[in-house]
Amino acid sequence: MISDFRYSAHPDDVQLYATEKLRKEFLIETLFVADQISVVYSLGDRFIVGGVLPKLGQLKLETYEPLKSEFFLERREIGIINVGNTGKVIADGEEYTLDHKDALYLGRGTKEVVFESVNENAPSKFYFNSSLAHKSYSSVLIKKEKAVQTTMGSSENSNLRNIHKLIIHGLVDTCQLQMGLTELLEGSVWNTMPPHTHNRRSEVYFYFDVAEDKSVCHFMGKPQETRHLWVRNDQAVISPAWSIHAGVGTSSYSFIWGMAGENHDYSDMDMVSISELK
Repeated sequence: MISDFRYSAHPDDVQLYATEKLRKEFLIETLFVADQISVVYSLGDRFIVGGVLPKLGQLKLETYEPLKSEFFLERREIGIINVGNTGKVIADGEEYTLDHKDALYLGRGTKEVVFESVNENAPSKFYFNSSLAHKSYSSVLIKKEKAVQTTMGSSENSNLRNIHKLIIHGLVDTCQLQMGLTELLEGSVWNTMPPHTHNRRSEVYFYFDVAEDKSVCHFMGKPQETRHLWVRNDQAVISPAWSIHAGVGTSSYSFIWGMAGENHDYSDMDMVSISELK
């Protein structure tokens, strides 16, 4: 397992960060390493971000020192979305097949989680988020076509996008975790614009379907004191509760949003008008 650790940050301190420091604290540059599980533990809502790229065989999700637990999900829940080719997740002996952009929720107390690609020449890429859990809920496989789907934005504003709410209250019972997937339509490049904040939960954005020669500029910070990060394919940004989280790409792309905190309500947000941004 490849692991990293991120501290929480005060917004007044972040105003003083140079580019290198900003990227070190908030950008997750490498999540997928062949035949490895990569994890980043953030003190923001005790959120764990991970990536699994199984090629030559199975990979088991083991506990590790920061968790102080007998197994990874002893006190946690997890949401997994496959952003690669078809693969399998075996949870306590139950096998789940995840096609591209399918999701799987596993509840607290799941002792053994194993990842596997169906074809080693066309491997799966399992992206996951994990948060603390106070009780156990049933495991659920969510096919992309079964997600709660919403279309937002407009082509005139370059932000027309399809939102697929995969692990979301009302569809899946969870303790904290909420996850979904947003696809920008061709010709649209802006996500989450106008932006918002939500002090009741932290969030992580994972960008993918970004062409090799393209990039996404992710905006973060307090609305009147914004900063930006240039993000490549298969990279993620940790978004503190006090920060906006929006982006614009050099072409269309997709991203996964994952949230943890005290409120399940998807609309629980404090809107920020574009005129307020600085």
